[in-house]
Amino acid sequence: MTNQQYQEAVEWLFVQAPNYQIDGEKAYKPGLDNIKKLCAFFGNPQEKLKSIHIGGTNGKGSSSNMLASVLQEEGYKVGLYNSPHLIDFTERIKVNGKNCDKPFVYDFILKLKNLPEDIRPSFFEFTTIMAFEYFHRQNVDFAIIEVGLGGRLDSTNIIKPLVAAITNVQLDHQNLLGNTIEEIAKEKAGIIKSTIPIISGDENDVVKNIIKAKAEKENAPFIDAALFTTDLKSDLKGNYQEKNIKVVLALIEELKKQNLKISDQNIENGLLNVHQNTGFIGRWFEFSKNPLTICDTGHNQAGLEYVFAQLNSIDKHKHVILGFVNDKKIDEVMTLLPKDSEFYFAKPSIHRGRHPEEYENLLVEAKISYKIFDSVQDAYLSAKQKATDSEMIFIGGSNFVVGEFLEKNLEV
Repeated sequence: MTNQQYQEAVEWLFVQAPNYQIDGEKAYKPGLDNIKKLCAFFGNPQEKLKSIHIGGTNGKGSSSNMLASVLQEEGYKVGLYNSPHLIDFTERIKVNGKNCDKPFVYDFILKLKNLPEDIRPSFFEFTTIMAFEYFHRQNVDFAIIEVGLGGRLDSTNIIKPLVAAITNVQLDHQNLLGNTIEEIAKEKAGIIKSTIPIISGDENDVVKNIIKAKAEKENAPFIDAALFTTDLKSDLKGNYQEKNIKVVLALIEELKKQNLKISDQNIENGLLNVHQNTGFIGRWFEFSKNPLTICDTGHNQAGLEYVFAQLNSIDKHKHVILGFVNDKKIDEVMTLLPKDSEFYFAKPSIHRGRHPEEYENLLVEAKISYKIFDSVQDAYLSAKQKATDSEMIFIGGSNFVVGEFLEKNLEV
């Protein structure tokens, strides 16, 4: 297999299968019928895994990577399934921090090309069965599976995990999950299964009560991680990580009840070495120090509130690069923008990317200092040229903005 053959195979996957990242709402295939057929076709590899299921609006990526890091410190072989990827497709499927093998991806896509006519999966369903099969072949001790979108109808919901968690519930993907916190919470709570412990990380009583009610209905132990107290820190630096750490500690406590050996020292080491152990980047990621350059993939209102609040706490003039996709409610973002900032708005280079000229009227109304760019890289180069070492640069607004920035500038 050549690198060109691999790239062509992945490109086929993006083109043939409806992909939410590219196609948006029309790519979303709610329901488990397709994934059940897919898993059966491949011998149900998910049934041979000891899995941990992590859902929620924000924080599920950070929480799953923190947990993976802790388990790796204890010496376990850990599979980790996250989405979306920032730079390379293989980031989605990792074992002990190492991206899945490109030859495996290539060979698996060849098999997907020969599926029976009655199985027509989405891109995410393809990648989900690919992860299950890879983890089975790699004989992992544990597979940490991040929910893709929602919960109840998400293709990852075919698994029967040892324990599950819902980090929090916020307004996001309302066009698919519902227009209220209550509706979205019910969708997220759909990952709760009979007798399987469920961790809730949300401090909102409305959310907590919905999750608790579903847990009682399923006779599933309910654990409120928001009540946990800890002084433990992580090398993932966003202030919002304090809440995710509590979720991870609650997950560990439940796993220990199931006779897993996890020492306090390895919990501490795991939380402090997430970047090194799992290769996780993009969440309050310090790209450089001179000038201080931070990128963060927070993209919904709740996520951006946390990120911009942390930006406001830094006593530096800021050069803020932002870009959005078509379904983003940009008027809501305008009310959150950090102070003492110059703004650089750019179009993410994907089909769903929105050109800033389309929402420039909102920028004018916000009375901010801004420039518009055709690409994230052009915006970054302009900000880099203007920023002094005593100032800072921030890149965010979308996974795709951060991914595009890192792909162009991160030295691997």
